Amino acid sequence: MKKFQKIACLTAGLACMMNAISIPVLAEGENYIYGTMNIPYADFYRAELENSNNAYEVDAVSSATNTKWSKNGEGELFEGSYGQANEDGSGQILGVTYPVAITQEDLETLADNNYNFQALDSQPEAYKIVTVTDGKANFSAVQDENPETFEATLKLNTATAWGDYQIDVETAPENLGAIYGAILKTQEGNAYAMRHEQNIWRGEFAWSSGIKTSEPHGNMLDYENFESLMGETIEEIIYIAKSGYYTTINDGLYIPIKFNNTLEVESNTAGTGITALTLENFPDDYDPEFTIADNFVITDNEVSYTDALAGSYTLNVSDKNNKYASFSTSFILSTEDLPITYDKELNKLVPADGFTEQDASNFIKNLATVTINEKEYSASGRGSVQIVQEDGTVDFTTENRGEAIFDGSGNYNLTFTATGYANALTVALTAEAPTEASTEVPATTTQSSTTRTNSSGTSSTTVRTATSNNTSNNTSSNASNNVSNNASNNTSNNNATTLDTGSPKTGDKSAIPVAMLALAGFSAIFSKKKK
Repeated sequence: MKKFQKIACLTAGLACMMNAISIPVLAEGENYIYGTMNIPYADFYRAELENSNNAYEVDAVSSATNTKWSKNGEGELFEGSYGQANEDGSGQILGVTYPVAITQEDLETLADNNYNFQALDSQPEAYKIVTVTDGKANFSAVQDENPETFEATLKLNTATAWGDYQIDVETAPENLGAIYGAILKTQEGNAYAMRHEQNIWRGEFAWSSGIKTSEPHGNMLDYENFESLMGETIEEIIYIAKSGYYTTINDGLYIPIKFNNTLEVESNTAGTGITALTLENFPDDYDPEFTIADNFVITDNEVSYTDALAGSYTLNVSDKNNKYASFSTSFILSTEDLPITYDKELNKLVPADGFTEQDASNFIKNLATVTINEKEYSASGRGSVQIVQEDGTVDFTTENRGEAIFDGSGNYNLTFTATGYANALTVALTAEAPTEASTEVPATTTQSSTTRTNSSGTSSTTVRTATSNNTSNNTSSNASNNVSNNASNNTSNNNATTLDTGSPKTGDKSAIPVAMLALAGFSAIFSKKKK
Protein backbone atom coordinates (compact mmCIF):
# COMPACT_ATOMS: atom_id res chain seq x y z
CA MET A 1 0.00 0.00 0.00
CA LYS A 2 2.89 2.30 0.82
CA LYS A 3 4.43 1.46 -2.58
CA PHE A 4 1.17 2.43 -4.29
CA GLN A 5 1.31 5.80 -2.58
CA LYS A 6 4.87 6.31 -3.87
CA ILE A 7 3.71 5.61 -7.43
CA ALA A 8 0.81 8.02 -7.03
CA CYS A 9 3.15 10.72 -5.74
CA LEU A 10 5.50 10.26 -8.69
CA THR A 11 2.59 10.47 -11.08
CA ALA A 12 1.35 13.66 -9.46
CA GLY A 13 4.84 15.11 -9.55
CA LEU A 14 5.14 14.36 -13.27
CA ALA A 15 1.80 16.04 -13.91
CA CYS A 16 2.97 19.14 -12.05
CA MET A 17 6.11 19.31 -14.16
CA MET A 18 4.09 19.00 -17.35
CA ASN A 19 1.88 21.90 -16.26
CA ALA A 20 4.87 24.01 -15.13
CA ILE A 21 3.64 23.94 -11.51
CA SER A 22 6.57 24.09 -9.08
CA ILE A 23 4.66 23.59 -5.81
CA PRO A 24 2.55 20.46 -5.11
CA VAL A 25 -1.17 20.90 -4.59
CA LEU A 26 -2.86 18.87 -1.82
CA ALA A 27 -6.44 17.70 -1.61
CA GLU A 28 -7.79 20.78 0.14
CA GLY A 29 -6.37 23.12 -2.45
CA GLU A 30 -3.59 24.46 -0.22
CA ASN A 31 -0.19 25.06 -1.81
CA TYR A 32 2.30 23.32 0.44
CA ILE A 33 6.02 22.97 0.49
CA TYR A 34 7.54 19.94 2.16
CA GLY A 35 10.46 19.65 4.51
CA THR A 36 11.49 18.44 7.95
CA MET A 37 11.26 20.29 11.25
CA ASN A 38 12.70 19.72 14.71
CA ILE A 39 9.41 19.29 16.57
CA PRO A 40 9.50 19.34 20.40
CA TYR A 41 7.86 16.32 22.03
CA ALA A 42 5.04 18.49 23.41
CA ASP A 43 4.14 19.76 19.90
CA PHE A 44 4.75 16.40 18.24
CA TYR A 45 2.37 14.48 20.52
CA ARG A 46 -0.28 17.14 21.26
CA ALA A 47 -2.55 16.20 18.36
CA GLU A 48 -1.79 12.48 18.76
CA LEU A 49 -3.12 12.52 22.37
CA GLU A 50 -5.95 14.97 21.71
CA ASN A 51 -8.84 12.52 22.03
CA SER A 52 -7.49 10.56 25.00
CA ASN A 53 -8.94 10.92 28.49
CA ASN A 54 -5.53 11.70 29.96
CA ALA A 55 -4.11 14.17 27.43
CA TYR A 56 -0.95 15.73 28.87
CA GLU A 57 2.08 17.83 27.92
CA VAL A 58 4.99 15.60 26.90
CA ASP A 59 8.36 16.71 28.28
CA ALA A 60 11.89 16.50 26.89
CA VAL A 61 14.16 13.70 28.12
CA SER A 62 17.16 14.55 30.29
CA SER A 63 20.11 12.18 29.96
CA ALA A 64 23.03 11.88 32.37
CA THR A 65 24.73 9.49 29.95
CA ASN A 66 27.37 11.34 27.94
CA THR A 67 26.90 11.32 24.13
CA LYS A 68 24.35 8.47 24.01
CA TRP A 69 21.48 10.93 23.80
CA SER A 70 23.07 12.42 20.65
CA LYS A 71 23.04 9.15 18.67
CA ASN A 72 20.32 10.38 16.31
CA GLY A 73 21.86 9.89 12.84
CA GLU A 74 20.65 7.41 10.27
CA GLY A 75 20.93 3.88 11.63
CA GLU A 76 21.93 5.08 15.10
CA LEU A 77 20.32 4.31 18.44
CA PHE A 78 17.82 7.19 18.53
CA GLU A 79 17.43 7.93 14.83
CA GLY A 80 14.84 10.61 14.17
CA SER A 81 15.31 12.49 17.44
CA TYR A 82 17.22 15.71 18.11
CA GLY A 83 18.67 17.25 21.25
CA GLN A 84 21.12 19.63 22.82
CA ALA A 85 24.26 19.26 24.93
CA ASN A 86 24.91 20.57 28.41
CA GLU A 87 28.24 21.99 29.53
CA ASP A 88 29.10 18.85 31.53
CA GLY A 89 28.72 16.56 28.50
CA SER A 90 25.26 15.31 29.41
CA GLY A 91 22.33 16.32 27.24
CA GLN A 92 18.64 16.36 26.49
CA ILE A 93 16.54 14.75 23.80
CA LEU A 94 14.11 17.52 22.92
CA GLY A 95 11.89 15.96 20.30
CA VAL A 96 11.57 14.51 16.81
CA THR A 97 12.83 15.55 13.37
CA TYR A 98 9.85 14.71 11.17
CA PRO A 99 8.48 15.58 7.70
CA VAL A 100 5.98 18.45 7.54
CA ALA A 101 3.79 20.27 5.03
CA ILE A 102 3.52 24.06 5.38
CA THR A 103 2.51 26.95 3.17
CA GLN A 104 5.13 29.40 2.01
CA GLU A 105 3.23 32.19 3.76
CA ASP A 106 3.19 30.40 7.13
CA LEU A 107 6.86 29.50 6.78
CA GLU A 108 7.73 33.14 6.18
CA THR A 109 5.63 34.12 9.20
CA LEU A 110 7.72 31.86 11.41
CA ALA A 111 10.87 33.55 10.08
CA ASP A 112 13.87 32.47 12.19
CA ASN A 113 11.62 30.42 14.51
CA ASN A 114 10.98 27.87 11.77
CA TYR A 115 12.00 24.78 13.80
CA ASN A 116 15.08 24.34 11.63
CA PHE A 117 13.00 23.74 8.50
CA GLN A 118 14.89 21.78 5.81
CA ALA A 119 13.21 21.52 2.40
CA LEU A 120 12.54 18.15 0.78
CA ASP A 121 12.65 17.44 -2.96
CA SER A 122 9.32 15.59 -3.02
CA GLN A 123 6.20 14.88 -1.04
CA PRO A 124 6.95 12.37 1.76
CA GLU A 125 4.82 9.31 2.45
CA ALA A 126 3.70 10.72 5.80
CA TYR A 127 3.92 14.16 7.38
CA LYS A 128 2.41 16.59 9.85
CA ILE A 129 0.60 19.69 8.56
CA VAL A 130 1.86 22.92 10.14
CA THR A 131 -0.44 25.90 10.53
CA VAL A 132 0.53 29.22 12.08
CA THR A 133 -1.83 31.28 14.25
CA ASP A 134 -0.71 34.50 15.90
CA GLY A 135 2.88 33.58 15.09
CA LYS A 136 2.66 30.18 16.82
CA ALA A 137 3.04 26.89 14.95
CA ASN A 138 0.53 24.08 15.42
CA PHE A 139 1.23 20.53 14.28
CA SER A 140 -1.47 18.11 13.14
CA ALA A 141 -1.53 14.39 13.73
CA VAL A 142 0.46 12.38 11.20
CA GLN A 143 -1.12 12.45 7.76
CA ASP A 144 -0.98 8.90 6.42
CA GLU A 145 -3.39 7.73 3.75
CA ASN A 146 -2.41 4.09 4.17
CA PRO A 147 -1.77 3.21 7.82
CA GLU A 148 -0.78 -0.41 8.39
CA THR A 149 -1.77 -2.89 11.06
CA PHE A 150 0.00 -6.08 12.09
CA GLU A 151 -0.61 -8.93 14.51
CA ALA A 152 1.77 -8.82 17.42
CA THR A 153 2.66 -10.78 20.52
CA LEU A 154 3.33 -8.46 23.47
CA LYS A 155 5.65 -9.72 26.19
CA LEU A 156 5.57 -7.88 29.53
CA ASN A 157 8.46 -7.77 32.01
CA THR A 158 7.73 -6.35 35.47
CA ALA A 159 11.29 -6.84 36.76
CA THR A 160 13.21 -4.74 34.24
CA ALA A 161 16.14 -2.53 35.19
CA TRP A 162 14.82 0.26 32.93
CA GLY A 163 11.76 1.15 34.99
CA ASP A 164 8.76 -0.65 36.40
CA TYR A 165 7.56 -2.25 33.16
CA GLN A 166 8.99 -3.24 29.81
CA ILE A 167 7.18 -4.46 26.70
CA ASP A 168 8.86 -6.47 23.95
CA VAL A 169 6.88 -6.54 20.71
CA GLU A 170 7.53 -9.81 18.96
CA THR A 171 6.80 -10.03 15.20
CA ALA A 172 7.15 -6.28 14.49
CA PRO A 173 7.26 -5.48 10.72
CA GLU A 174 10.68 -5.71 9.10
CA ASN A 175 9.99 -2.61 6.98
CA LEU A 176 9.17 -0.48 10.02
CA GLY A 177 12.51 1.30 10.04
CA ALA A 178 13.36 3.87 12.71
CA ILE A 179 10.78 4.56 15.40
CA TYR A 180 10.10 8.31 15.60
CA GLY A 181 7.46 7.91 18.27
CA ALA A 182 4.96 5.48 19.76
CA ILE A 183 1.69 5.60 21.69
CA LEU A 184 0.24 3.00 24.05
CA LYS A 185 -3.57 3.09 23.96
CA THR A 186 -5.68 1.35 26.60
CA GLN A 187 -9.19 -0.04 26.78
CA GLU A 188 -9.89 2.61 29.44
CA GLY A 189 -9.51 5.40 26.84
CA ASN A 190 -6.06 6.66 27.84
CA ALA A 191 -3.00 7.18 25.66
CA TYR A 192 0.65 7.28 26.71
CA ALA A 193 3.45 8.84 24.64
CA MET A 194 6.79 7.07 24.36
CA ARG A 195 10.03 9.07 24.07
CA HIS A 196 13.51 8.05 22.97
CA GLU A 197 16.02 6.66 25.48
CA GLN A 198 13.69 6.80 28.49
CA ASN A 199 10.84 4.84 26.87
CA ILE A 200 11.94 3.73 23.39
CA TRP A 201 15.02 1.50 23.28
CA ARG A 202 15.90 -0.72 20.30
CA GLY A 203 12.28 -1.49 19.56
CA GLU A 204 11.36 -2.09 23.22
CA PHE A 205 9.20 0.15 25.40
CA ALA A 206 9.84 0.76 29.10
CA TRP A 207 8.49 3.19 31.68
CA SER A 208 8.26 3.94 35.37
CA SER A 209 4.98 4.25 37.23
CA GLY A 210 6.64 5.58 40.36
CA ILE A 211 8.11 2.49 42.03
CA LYS A 212 11.54 2.40 40.38
CA THR A 213 12.42 6.00 39.57
CA SER A 214 15.97 5.65 38.18
CA GLU A 215 17.79 3.31 35.80
CA PRO A 216 21.31 1.77 35.85
CA HIS A 217 22.99 4.73 34.14
CA GLY A 218 21.74 7.11 36.80
CA ASN A 219 19.03 8.75 34.69
CA MET A 220 15.93 9.78 36.61
CA LEU A 221 12.69 8.44 35.16
CA ASP A 222 9.58 10.57 34.63
CA TYR A 223 6.65 8.62 36.02
CA GLU A 224 3.81 11.02 36.90
CA ASN A 225 1.96 10.55 33.60
CA PHE A 226 2.34 6.76 33.75
CA GLU A 227 0.95 6.08 37.21
CA SER A 228 -2.57 5.60 35.84
CA LEU A 229 -1.33 2.96 33.39
CA MET A 230 -1.12 0.45 36.26
CA GLY A 231 -4.24 -1.71 36.29
CA GLU A 232 -5.20 -0.81 32.71
CA THR A 233 -5.17 -3.01 29.60
CA ILE A 234 -3.22 -2.00 26.51
CA GLU A 235 -5.31 -2.66 23.43
CA GLU A 236 -2.91 -1.32 20.81
CA ILE A 237 0.54 0.15 20.30
CA ILE A 238 0.80 2.75 17.56
CA TYR A 239 4.23 3.18 16.03
CA ILE A 240 5.02 6.44 14.25
CA ALA A 241 7.57 5.72 11.54
CA LYS A 242 8.88 7.87 8.72
CA SER A 243 6.34 6.26 6.41
CA GLY A 244 3.42 6.69 8.83
CA TYR A 245 1.43 4.65 11.31
CA TYR A 246 1.89 0.96 12.15
CA THR A 247 -0.60 -0.38 14.71
CA THR A 248 -0.51 -3.66 16.61
CA ILE A 249 -3.41 -6.07 16.71
CA ASN A 250 -3.24 -8.07 19.93
CA ASP A 251 -5.41 -9.75 22.56
CA GLY A 252 -4.91 -6.99 25.11
CA LEU A 253 -2.12 -6.74 27.67
CA TYR A 254 -3.06 -6.16 31.32
CA ILE A 255 -0.58 -4.07 33.32
CA PRO A 256 -0.56 -5.50 36.88
CA ILE A 257 -0.34 -3.06 39.78
CA LYS A 258 3.03 -2.61 41.51
CA PHE A 259 3.61 -1.20 44.99
CA ASN A 260 6.43 -0.64 47.47
CA ASN A 261 6.86 -3.61 49.79
CA THR A 262 9.32 -5.63 51.84
CA LEU A 263 10.10 -9.15 50.67
CA GLU A 264 13.18 -10.76 52.24
CA VAL A 265 14.55 -14.21 53.02
CA GLU A 266 17.43 -14.42 55.49
CA SER A 267 20.57 -16.18 54.24
CA ASN A 268 21.57 -19.36 56.06
CA THR A 269 23.72 -22.47 55.84
CA ALA A 270 23.20 -25.13 53.18
CA GLY A 271 21.87 -28.60 53.94
CA THR A 272 18.69 -28.90 56.02
CA GLY A 273 17.31 -26.00 58.01
CA ILE A 274 14.83 -23.15 58.47
CA THR A 275 15.30 -19.47 57.67
CA ALA A 276 13.16 -16.36 58.23
CA LEU A 277 10.78 -14.88 55.62
CA THR A 278 9.62 -11.25 55.79
CA LEU A 279 6.52 -10.27 53.80
CA GLU A 280 5.30 -6.74 54.59
CA ASN A 281 3.19 -3.93 53.09
CA PHE A 282 1.26 -6.19 50.73
CA PRO A 283 -2.40 -5.24 50.04
CA ASP A 284 -5.04 -7.19 51.93
CA ASP A 285 -6.47 -8.58 48.69
CA TYR A 286 -3.07 -9.83 47.50
CA ASP A 287 -3.38 -13.63 47.56
CA PRO A 288 0.25 -14.85 47.56
CA GLU A 289 1.51 -17.94 45.80
CA PHE A 290 5.17 -18.86 46.40
CA THR A 291 7.55 -20.72 44.11
CA ILE A 292 11.11 -21.88 44.74
CA ALA A 293 13.07 -25.16 44.42
CA ASP A 294 11.33 -28.49 45.00
CA ASN A 295 12.87 -29.22 48.40
CA PHE A 296 11.63 -25.94 49.95
CA VAL A 297 8.45 -25.29 51.94
CA ILE A 298 7.21 -21.69 52.45
CA THR A 299 4.85 -20.41 55.13
CA ASP A 300 3.92 -16.85 56.13
CA ASN A 301 7.11 -16.20 58.09
CA GLU A 302 9.66 -18.90 57.32
CA VAL A 303 11.28 -21.03 54.64
CA SER A 304 12.30 -24.59 55.45
CA TYR A 305 14.51 -26.72 53.23
CA THR A 306 16.00 -30.22 53.04
CA ASP A 307 19.34 -31.29 51.52
CA ALA A 308 19.76 -27.92 49.79
CA LEU A 309 23.05 -27.31 48.01
CA ALA A 310 25.03 -24.11 48.54
CA GLY A 311 24.35 -21.17 46.24
CA SER A 312 21.93 -18.40 45.41
CA TYR A 313 18.17 -19.03 45.46
CA THR A 314 15.23 -16.91 44.31
CA LEU A 315 11.85 -16.81 45.99
CA ASN A 316 8.98 -15.66 43.74
CA VAL A 317 5.59 -14.54 44.98
CA SER A 318 2.63 -13.91 42.68
CA ASP A 319 -0.98 -12.85 43.16
CA LYS A 320 -3.41 -15.69 42.54
CA ASN A 321 -6.01 -13.10 41.47
CA ASN A 322 -3.62 -11.63 38.85
CA LYS A 323 -4.50 -8.10 39.93
CA TYR A 324 -1.05 -7.26 41.27
CA ALA A 325 2.46 -7.75 39.91
CA SER A 326 4.78 -10.57 40.95
CA PHE A 327 7.84 -9.93 43.11
CA SER A 328 11.01 -11.84 43.89
CA THR A 329 13.94 -11.83 46.28
CA SER A 330 17.23 -13.70 46.42
CA PHE A 331 19.07 -15.29 49.33
CA ILE A 332 22.18 -17.42 49.83
CA LEU A 333 22.74 -20.79 51.46
CA SER A 334 26.43 -21.22 52.21
CA THR A 335 28.97 -23.90 53.12
CA GLU A 336 32.61 -24.23 54.21
CA ASP A 337 33.06 -27.19 51.84
CA LEU A 338 35.21 -26.87 48.73
CA PRO A 339 33.95 -29.62 46.40
CA ILE A 340 36.31 -29.05 43.45
CA THR A 341 39.95 -29.38 42.50
CA TYR A 342 41.85 -28.71 39.28
CA ASP A 343 42.86 -31.55 36.94
CA LYS A 344 46.02 -30.50 35.06
CA GLU A 345 45.66 -33.24 32.44
CA LEU A 346 42.13 -32.24 31.50
CA ASN A 347 42.51 -28.51 32.21
CA LYS A 348 39.22 -28.52 34.07
CA LEU A 349 37.57 -28.31 37.47
CA VAL A 350 36.64 -31.77 38.75
CA PRO A 351 35.17 -33.17 42.00
CA ALA A 352 37.56 -33.14 44.95
CA ASP A 353 38.05 -36.30 46.99
CA GLY A 354 34.85 -37.24 48.78
CA PHE A 355 32.56 -35.11 46.58
CA THR A 356 30.25 -36.02 43.71
CA GLU A 357 29.85 -34.72 40.17
CA GLN A 358 26.71 -32.93 41.36
CA ASP A 359 28.69 -31.14 44.08
CA ALA A 360 31.30 -29.95 41.57
CA SER A 361 28.67 -28.98 39.02
CA ASN A 362 26.86 -26.89 41.62
CA PHE A 363 30.08 -24.98 42.43
CA ILE A 364 30.60 -24.28 38.72
CA LYS A 365 26.96 -23.18 38.31
CA ASN A 366 27.45 -20.65 41.13
CA LEU A 367 30.81 -19.31 39.93
CA ALA A 368 31.05 -15.62 40.83
CA THR A 369 34.56 -14.57 39.78
CA VAL A 370 37.69 -15.94 38.15
CA THR A 371 40.92 -14.12 38.92
CA ILE A 372 43.88 -14.50 36.52
CA ASN A 373 47.20 -13.09 37.72
CA GLU A 374 45.45 -10.62 40.03
CA LYS A 375 42.94 -9.46 37.39
CA GLU A 376 39.39 -10.37 38.35
CA TYR A 377 36.66 -11.28 35.84
CA SER A 378 32.98 -11.64 36.62
CA ALA A 379 31.69 -15.14 35.89
CA SER A 380 27.97 -14.36 36.13
CA GLY A 381 25.52 -11.58 35.42
CA ARG A 382 25.89 -8.56 33.17
CA GLY A 383 29.33 -8.17 31.60
CA SER A 384 30.45 -11.63 32.63
CA VAL A 385 33.16 -13.58 30.82
CA GLN A 386 32.81 -17.35 30.40
CA ILE A 387 36.28 -18.62 31.25
CA VAL A 388 34.97 -21.89 32.71
CA GLN A 389 32.63 -23.96 30.56
CA GLU A 390 29.59 -25.75 31.97
CA ASP A 391 31.53 -29.03 32.26
CA GLY A 392 34.31 -27.30 34.24
CA THR A 393 36.81 -26.96 31.38
CA VAL A 394 39.00 -23.85 31.60
CA ASP A 395 39.07 -22.20 28.18
CA PHE A 396 42.55 -20.73 27.68
CA THR A 397 41.43 -19.14 24.37
CA THR A 398 38.77 -16.95 26.02
CA GLU A 399 38.68 -13.32 24.93
CA ASN A 400 37.17 -10.27 26.58
CA ARG A 401 36.17 -7.46 24.22
CA GLY A 402 38.42 -8.85 21.53
CA GLU A 403 41.48 -9.23 23.72
CA ALA A 404 43.00 -12.50 24.94
CA ILE A 405 42.63 -13.09 28.68
CA PHE A 406 45.56 -15.50 28.91
CA ASP A 407 48.92 -14.14 27.69
CA GLY A 408 50.18 -17.52 26.41
CA SER A 409 53.06 -17.72 28.87
CA GLY A 410 51.68 -20.75 30.67
CA ASN A 411 52.32 -19.08 34.03
CA TYR A 412 48.98 -18.29 35.66
CA ASN A 413 47.67 -17.86 39.17
CA LEU A 414 43.97 -18.72 38.98
CA THR A 415 41.42 -18.17 41.75
CA PHE A 416 37.84 -19.43 41.49
CA THR A 417 35.12 -18.10 43.82
CA ALA A 418 31.49 -19.19 43.89
CA THR A 419 28.40 -17.77 45.54
CA GLY A 420 27.60 -19.70 48.70
CA TYR A 421 31.09 -21.15 49.09
CA ALA A 422 33.19 -19.59 51.84
CA ASN A 423 36.45 -20.98 50.45
CA ALA A 424 37.91 -20.35 47.02
CA LEU A 425 40.16 -22.57 44.91
CA THR A 426 43.53 -21.11 43.90
CA VAL A 427 45.68 -22.86 41.31
CA ALA A 428 49.23 -21.90 40.31
CA LEU A 429 50.20 -23.08 36.83
CA THR A 430 53.82 -23.02 35.65
CA ALA A 431 55.31 -23.60 32.21
CA GLU A 432 58.25 -25.96 31.59
CA ALA A 433 61.76 -24.45 31.79
CA PRO A 434 63.20 -23.48 28.34
CA THR A 435 66.44 -25.03 27.00
CA GLU A 436 69.13 -23.57 24.76
CA ALA A 437 70.38 -25.62 21.75
CA SER A 438 69.89 -28.93 23.53
CA THR A 439 68.50 -32.25 22.40
CA GLU A 440 67.31 -33.20 25.89
CA VAL A 441 65.05 -31.56 28.37
CA PRO A 442 66.30 -31.87 31.98
CA ALA A 443 64.08 -33.60 34.49
CA THR A 444 61.37 -31.34 35.83
CA THR A 445 59.85 -31.52 39.26
CA THR A 446 56.21 -30.83 40.05
CA GLN A 447 55.11 -30.09 43.60
CA SER A 448 51.48 -29.78 44.66
CA SER A 449 50.54 -28.15 47.96
CA THR A 450 47.25 -27.24 49.53
CA THR A 451 46.89 -24.31 51.93
CA ARG A 452 43.66 -23.66 53.75
CA THR A 453 42.71 -21.06 56.31
CA ASN A 454 39.80 -21.97 58.54
CA SER A 455 37.34 -19.59 60.12
CA SER A 456 39.56 -19.10 63.18
CA GLY A 457 42.43 -17.82 61.00
CA THR A 458 44.69 -20.87 61.54
CA SER A 459 46.27 -22.22 58.37
CA SER A 460 47.53 -25.71 57.61
CA THR A 461 49.70 -26.85 54.71
CA THR A 462 49.89 -30.29 53.16
CA VAL A 463 52.88 -31.00 50.88
CA ARG A 464 52.53 -33.90 48.51
CA THR A 465 55.42 -36.06 47.33
CA ALA A 466 57.37 -34.48 44.49
CA THR A 467 57.49 -36.35 41.19
CA SER A 468 60.14 -36.19 38.48
CA ASN A 469 59.65 -36.37 34.76
CA ASN A 470 62.56 -37.12 32.35
CA THR A 471 61.76 -36.42 28.72
CA SER A 472 64.02 -36.87 25.72
CA ASN A 473 63.29 -34.11 23.27
CA ASN A 474 64.95 -32.33 20.37
CA THR A 475 64.38 -28.60 20.62
CA SER A 476 65.21 -25.63 18.45
CA SER A 477 67.78 -23.11 19.65
CA ASN A 478 65.20 -20.39 18.99
CA ALA A 479 63.01 -21.09 22.02
CA SER A 480 62.13 -17.54 22.96
CA ASN A 481 58.43 -18.33 23.34
CA ASN A 482 59.02 -20.60 26.35
CA VAL A 483 58.98 -18.89 29.74
CA SER A 484 60.35 -20.24 33.00
CA ASN A 485 58.61 -19.03 36.07
CA ASN A 486 57.93 -20.37 39.54
CA ALA A 487 54.45 -19.10 40.47
CA SER A 488 53.39 -19.05 44.08
CA ASN A 489 50.29 -17.89 45.83
CA ASN A 490 49.53 -17.66 49.53
CA THR A 491 45.99 -16.30 49.85
CA SER A 492 43.90 -16.24 53.02
CA ASN A 493 40.85 -18.52 52.84
CA ASN A 494 42.08 -20.15 49.58
CA ASN A 495 43.26 -23.62 48.58
CA ALA A 496 46.53 -23.26 46.60
CA THR A 497 47.64 -25.97 44.18
CA THR A 498 50.88 -25.74 42.15
CA LEU A 499 50.86 -27.84 39.02
CA ASP A 500 53.10 -28.39 35.98
CA THR A 501 50.72 -28.15 33.05
CA GLY A 502 53.01 -28.45 30.05
CA SER A 503 51.06 -26.07 27.79
CA PRO A 504 47.70 -25.07 29.29
CA LYS A 505 46.99 -22.87 26.28
CA THR A 506 46.60 -25.83 23.96
CA GLY A 507 46.47 -28.83 26.27
CA ASP A 508 49.45 -30.47 24.41
CA LYS A 509 52.38 -31.52 26.60
CA SER A 510 54.83 -32.34 23.82
CA ALA A 511 55.36 -32.21 20.04
CA ILE A 512 57.21 -34.50 17.61
CA PRO A 513 60.68 -32.97 17.22
CA VAL A 514 61.34 -31.64 13.73
CA ALA A 515 64.91 -33.01 13.72
CA MET A 516 63.71 -36.51 14.65
CA LEU A 517 61.25 -36.49 11.72
CA ALA A 518 63.96 -35.31 9.34
CA LEU A 519 66.35 -38.02 10.54
CA ALA A 520 63.71 -40.73 10.13
CA GLY A 521 62.97 -39.56 6.57
CA PHE A 522 66.65 -39.54 5.62
CA SER A 523 67.13 -43.06 7.01
CA ALA A 524 64.18 -44.37 5.01
CA ILE A 525 65.52 -42.91 1.75
CA PHE A 526 69.03 -44.26 2.39
CA SER A 527 67.65 -47.72 3.16
CA LYS A 528 65.56 -47.76 0.00
CA LYS A 529 68.50 -46.79 -2.19
CA LYS A 530 70.67 -49.43 -0.60
CA LYS A 531 68.13 -52.11 -1.42
